[in-house]
Amino acid sequence: DFDELVVSNNDVVLKNIAEDLRNRLPVEAMFNSEHQAVQKIHQHPLPMIHVDAFLYDDDFVDSLCEEGKMSRSYCTECGSYKTAPLEFISHSFSLMELKFLYQHVLPDLTGKVVVDVGSRLGAVLFAGYLYSSASQLYGVEMNADFCQLQEIMITKYQFLDRIKVVHADIRTQASLLQEADVVVMNNVFEYFLDRQEQARAWDFIAGNVRKRGSLLVTVPSLKESLSKLQTDIQLSQWVEEMELNYDVCMEKDVDREALEQIHLYKIL
Repeated sequence: DFDELVVSNNDVVLKNIAEDLRNRLPVEAMFNSEHQAVQKIHQHPLPMIHVDAFLYDDDFVDSLCEEGKMSRSYCTECGSYKTAPLEFISHSFSLMELKFLYQHVLPDLTGKVVVDVGSRLGAVLFAGYLYSSASQLYGVEMNADFCQLQEIMITKYQFLDRIKVVHADIRTQASLLQEADVVVMNNVFEYFLDRQEQARAWDFIAGNVRKRGSLLVTVPSLKESLSKLQTDIQLSQWVEEMELNYDVCMEKDVDREALEQIHLYKIL
């Protein structure tokens, strides 16, 4: 009962952080400083909207739609009743995905170092602090606005002893990647770098995430992320994909499709 109380209290803390962040961000949870990401979303062949899954669960999106602040569909022919569903993209895990990650995907992290590449709002770091015993959680984020937001939350919620945010391009952080026991990458390069730069970034990751037995978590799969890029990465010589049980998440309203986007790899 005590364990359940602690877990549910951690849920409350994470939800409080999400509320704090919602109050400091526009609905789309993107800053004007993210020029390239905004541009790439606008260039997508079908209309797309950025909805941060950590800040807005489905119920919250429904309430925003009812208030007219957001829409799930777009008009395919202005002035007509022809509508189609909007494609949603998130650069953050939802609360459900974070709990799945730390309670079912990753092993006991006591004494381990976790690095979140493109930590953005810090959701992976905050959840790692609350749901795991990782000794140190590093977020590497190249956008100064998001670094500042994370620092505010880290201080307010007293996470300073185990969380550190590094304002940098991940390609300057070779030693940090080399010492990491777990590296997390959620939709990390596609919307922020052109294809040539994405390829270079992935080559850098593959060249430095080499600690044998360490773990790599990606959304989407490595195969999907690398399929359109010219890289020298030989996946079979670098990683082994670990099978995940997506049925262990017993909570109601589980978005199985979202969980299946999470992939776990062991470094060979």
